[in-house]
Amino acid sequence: MLSGISALAGTGKTPQIEYLIRLLSPKYKVATLSRGYKRKSEGFLLADETSNAEILGDEPFQFYTKFNNIQVAVDADRKNGIEQLLLQEQKPEVLLLDDAFQHRKVKAGFYILLTSYGDLYLDDFMLPTGNLRENKSGAKRANLVIVTKCPATLSLDEQSKIKVKLKLEPNQELYFSSIDYDDFIYAESKTMKLEEIRNVDKLLLAGIAKPEPFFAHLKSENEECLTFADHHHFGEKDLLAIKNKSQNKMIITTEKDYARLKDKLPNKQLFYLPIRSKFISASDNFDKTILNYVGTSTGNH
Repeated sequence: MLSGISALAGTGKTPQIEYLIRLLSPKYKVATLSRGYKRKSEGFLLADETSNAEILGDEPFQFYTKFNNIQVAVDADRKNGIEQLLLQEQKPEVLLLDDAFQHRKVKAGFYILLTSYGDLYLDDFMLPTGNLRENKSGAKRANLVIVTKCPATLSLDEQSKIKVKLKLEPNQELYFSSIDYDDFIYAESKTMKLEEIRNVDKLLLAGIAKPEPFFAHLKSENEECLTFADHHHFGEKDLLAIKNKSQNKMIITTEKDYARLKDKLPNKQLFYLPIRSKFISASDNFDKTILNYVGTSTGNH
């Protein structure tokens, strides 16, 4: 079974993949296949104990370190990556294709399209004018659409207005999700409640697309925020600047950035705040749709 997820940077693709991993991995042999954006390697790679964020890419490495019961692979050539995974001794039953909606050489069995609240794909344009990688009409291939990063209190009336605007096909399902922040921050050997550090002087750091909600969730008055480009590779100058800014204060970053920084900054200072994708409503229906498809698909093979 192939599940293709399409999303622009900052749409919430990583937490949605993790949602699917949590849903499916207790019952099936799951593998993820990603491009491995900005990795310092080429070709097909299957994650193992020698892997790191530089050779896998930050998001695949996050999957690998977080879930010990799945396979994690990277390959810019998705067709080749699938073929290589199916040659493994432990052949996956479910293959989650990370951001592969537009890869026409691969036909997934089930497509999920993500679009961000306040930045719907219908309001966007094709590259280079906008951020879309293909025409808006391509959305018709999606089995279901998720409007991500919604306010947790999004009303039914607002949901209805978005549904009318998107003009989905009769067979397409629509869901709304928000970002749910963990109650704890984590370091290599320490865990702290978020409320314990609200008024502690700290440095906030993010190298992700659209980091503003992350900063807003953590920031207290007068705290400094350092912003880097999405998937940024932290060089010596960056690390020196971070150390000078922090002045031995606590440093809190995203889980994705932590994968690239944990061996480069003092582990007593460096913490990360995990996030999850949380459906505003109808999560049971979403789970049922996915599990029904996977059950039917794997049974047919």
